[in-house]
Parts: sequence; structure tokens; C-alpha cells
Amino acid sequence: MNKGEVKKYFFVLLMIIFVSQIFVVSGCKKDKDKIEIPKNLPIHEERPSPQNQEVVDQIVSSFPSPVEVAAIIKDMEVPFSKKYLADPGIIDNYDINFKKAFGLGILSADLGYLNVYERTTLIVEYLSSIKRLADDLRVGQFFDFQAFKRLATSNENLDSLVFLSVNSFSNMNQYLQENARGNLSLLMVTGVWLEGLYLMTQVYKEHPNDRLRELIGDQKAIFTILYQGLKLYKDDDYFKKILDEFKKIDKIYSQITITYEKVKTPQQTKTQSGIPVYEQQERSVINITDQQINDIITITEQVRNKLINL
Repeated sequence: MNKGEVKKYFFVLLMIIFVSQIFVVSGCKKDKDKIEIPKNLPIHEERPSPQNQEVVDQIVSSFPSPVEVAAIIKDMEVPFSKKYLADPGIIDNYDINFKKAFGLGILSADLGYLNVYERTTLIVEYLSSIKRLADDLRVGQFFDFQAFKRLATSNENLDSLVFLSVNSFSNMNQYLQENARGNLSLLMVTGVWLEGLYLMTQVYKEHPNDRLRELIGDQKAIFTILYQGLKLYKDDDYFKKILDEFKKIDKIYSQITITYEKVKTPQQTKTQSGIPVYEQQERSVINITDQQINDIITITEQVRNKLINL
């Protein structure tokens, strides 16, 4: 595949990611009742019960990739800032697989930010930490460190680097789910989501705008599903610590309302028996006050900083 084809493929991939985000809130609203969260299920660090696994698979499959938030932020012409990122050296303190999976999610979100902003020097540093975590979790086979490093030091291959990052994360995530280690997959996604929210809130604090404000409010629907999934493992000490912190986020998001309005002009068609049929679409309306957005910024910073240092 030549550079032009890679660039074209990458932008198609990003478009798919953005389209997924547009419909994720309405999708969560329609599908959340289908995701039944069982009670009092057995807890195992490496292998959750089949019933847990099925629910976790549904939750994880609804989440976007690590590059999405970074791409949206860059599209807003917000300048790069290293202070938004977690220190890759935090992994030295991660002594159990749960911490490593969560940390892998955090650093994968940061890697997406670095990739989108083309910070090649820092990319190599973060890649090293991610590779260590991936190897420890026995998913290192999906992480070609040499290829990553080679692409990271070549400005002509940054599109390929972003694609490889997204693909590697997706493959690791899928492998964990398929091998009954969905609780680790859930923690990876939790790390990605929390770091993404942290990036959004930190950027909004310095560069407030309506689009980012709405995206932060939109996270309520995603957070609700994620929070329910984490409760599957509430009897585990590490998950309990995360849930204790997420209660603070839940308290704020529970005050925010999201309403759904029908779009007057249908935006999408589907085919039934060869005949195009228009589908009625919905858009979300976020009702969030200045105080609520400020509370989310403050609590997210506190929760994120505490959890990455557990």
C-alpha cells in the first residue's frame, strides 16, 4: 500500500470513528436496556464467569478507539501540551494485571494524542511503556514495537503509525475478550475513557468552546454503561477502589440531562428487499450548566490522578 492509499485508508478509518461517536449516545440510550447486568456473580481476576463475559463484551464493543478524542481536540486547533499526559514511568508501580490493564488504557489514549499531534520523540517513550504492559498481560504479540519505533521516527509514515496504533489496541482488546479475560479488557477501556475525559476537560478549562462542552456532557451515556459494567466486579478490591472514585463522577453526571429530538430531515437510508427506506434519526441535546461543567473538570482531574497512582 503506497502513502496515498495509507492516507486515504486512515481518513476513512477516522470517519468511521467519528460517525460511531455521533451515534454512540443514541445507541446507548436504545440499547442499554438490552445489556442486563446480573447481580452477585463470582469474581475472578483472570477469568470472569461466562455470564459476566457476555455482558462485558457488549459494553466494550460500544466504545470508540483511543485516537478519537485527540483527533477531535486537534480539529479544534488546540495547541499540543505535554502536561495533559500521564507519566509513562507510572507503570513501575503496577504490580497486578488489573493495574497494568488500566494503565495500558491510559497510555494508549495518550499515545493516540501523541500520534495525532505527530510528537515522534515522545511517542517512542510511551511505546516502550505500552510494550512492557502488553507483554506482561500476554498480548504483546499484537504489538510490533520495532515497526512502531521505525514509523515514529519517520515523518512520512505518521498515518501508518496512527493506523497501527488503533489496530494494535483493537486486536489486544478483542483477544482478551475472546479468551475470557474480559475484565482486563473492561479495565483497558476504563483507562481509555477516563484519560479521554481528562483530556477533554483539561482542554476545555483552557480553551472553552461549545463543541467540547457538548462532548463532555455526551459522556454521561457512555459513563452510565461503563459504570454498570464495573459494578460486575464490585467484590474485587481493585474494582472497588475504581468504583469508589467513579461514584464522584456519577454524582455529577446524574444531575445532567440528555434529551433526544427527532431530526426533521432523515440522514440515513437502508435497503429492504432492494427498496431504499429512510430511517428517522435522533440527535442528543445536552443540558449542562457552567457549575456542572466546572465540577466535572475538578472531579475528573482528582479521580484520574488518584487512580493512575493506585
